[in-house]
Amino acid sequence: MTICRDPLVEILSEDQDVNLRGIVIVGSPDKDEDKYLSAERVGASLECMRVDGAVFSCNGLGNNHVDYAHSIEAAEKRGIPVVALSLCPAEDFVVQNQYMDGVLCYYKTLDEGRQAGDETTVLAQNTVMGTDARKALAMLKLKMRKKEKEG
Repeated sequence: MTICRDPLVEILSEDQDVNLRGIVIVGSPDKDEDKYLSAERVGASLECMRVDGAVFSCNGLGNNHVDYAHSIEAAEKRGIPVVALSLCPAEDFVVQNQYMDGVLCYYKTLDEGRQAGDETTVLAQNTVMGTDARKALAMLKLKMRKKEKEG
């Protein structure tokens, strides 16, 4: 039996101010048209779930950021605030859009002078930790509060 204790899921599910509706797992298609379709389906799914906000997490680089960035855009266009966790800063994504302000980098090795994409073999240096999840949750709450004040 395998048990995975994802810090992001644990932090979100334990917070009294947040109602964790579910986890959506999306692959990264090869063709561009499939990437756009996948991203639109993510946005539509979140809209149908009537979520007030979403935290995205991506463990890939480069090509994976194409559909990841489009998924962020698809959710935000529907009025759903998004905070996204990524291995590299948003400015290093291969695609850009106006909704990339909520991207948090959790790549620990950047502090040691490495470039994004230089993964190590040290456990937990290349993954989301509890501190990263708490930062994402705090940022999401701020974005949701801002949206509530504006709307």
